[in-house]
Amino acid sequence: MANPKKRKTHSAVGKGRAHLALKKVTINKCSKCGQPKLPHTACEFCGSYKGHEVVHVKSRLVK
Repeated sequence: MANPKKRKTHSAVGKGRAHLALKKVTINKCSKCGQPKLPHTACEFCGSYKGHEVVHVKSRLVK
């Protein structure tokens, strides 16, 4: 197995980690109920996706 010949410098380590930064999460509104949801996923509150009900969601329990 190959081993590195020399130690990586601090700048080289930083350049290698340049793509590891967290990306900003986009949040869209549901077209049916208006609740925030992740794009390309069914709504957790009403169970709709692209205007159609795809998941039957029972009413939420309120304590």
